Amino acid sequence: MIGKHFTELLSVSSTNIYAADKLKANLAAHGDAFFAHHQTSGKGQRGKQWNDEPGKNIILSIILDTSFLSTLQQFPFNAMIAVTVQEFFSKYASDETKIKWPNDLYWRDRKAGGILIENIIKGKHWQYAIVGVGININQTSFPKQLINPVSLKQITGKNFDTITLAKELCTYLEKNYQLLKKGKAKKIIETYNKHLYKRNEIVRLKKKNAAFNCTIKSVNENGELIVANALQESFVWGEVEWILK
Repeated sequence: MIGKHFTELLSVSSTNIYAADKLKANLAAHGDAFFAHHQTSGKGQRGKQWNDEPGKNIILSIILDTSFLSTLQQFPFNAMIAVTVQEFFSKYASDETKIKWPNDLYWRDRKAGGILIENIIKGKHWQYAIVGVGININQTSFPKQLINPVSLKQITGKNFDTITLAKELCTYLEKNYQLLKKGKAKKIIETYNKHLYKRNEIVRLKKKNAAFNCTIKSVNENGELIVANALQESFVWGEVEWILK
């Protein structure tokens, strides 16, 4: 059961690193969750740093067994995590909660959280994934370099118990993980696209030094962003950047 073993840490450099070290030392297993009140060197996507105010947010890493999946099924797994976070957050923040491709959590046009998945692959076998989730909960002041952050408190005006919410998130993850194990990847990707940020809207992207407008259509089973009215019909993760105001 995901989250049955829930470790609470006062401060750690990175919950993903902590979880990975425990797994390598055979001191952790599938479903173990590691929550930190503060990260000193939190990691985000593409080498970016995840900033947090101590004690105000969900900073959580979970070890998941991926041995039933091939390495070609990484996007359905990633989509399952993103769908879980969206479903959980929307319970409190409304259906304006979206998934920004590939796996950022957005409310309206503001970023509420992010996901970092690090895989453990030996040979051709995908053994585990370390799933790091950062969600802004009670923080109301953010570094100036962050363009568009938002927290659950800013949305609702309420304070939340971050530990209770993190444990609740684990129950959502257990449900969707079991769906994936039952071969429901197609359903998961359909749900992902249902909540896709800016779907059927015109957005501005940048590839290398060229910026262009296009219409977001969907994300396919390989994790490629499908667009219309651009020189390309699809993009892989890391190929383009969003231009956000």
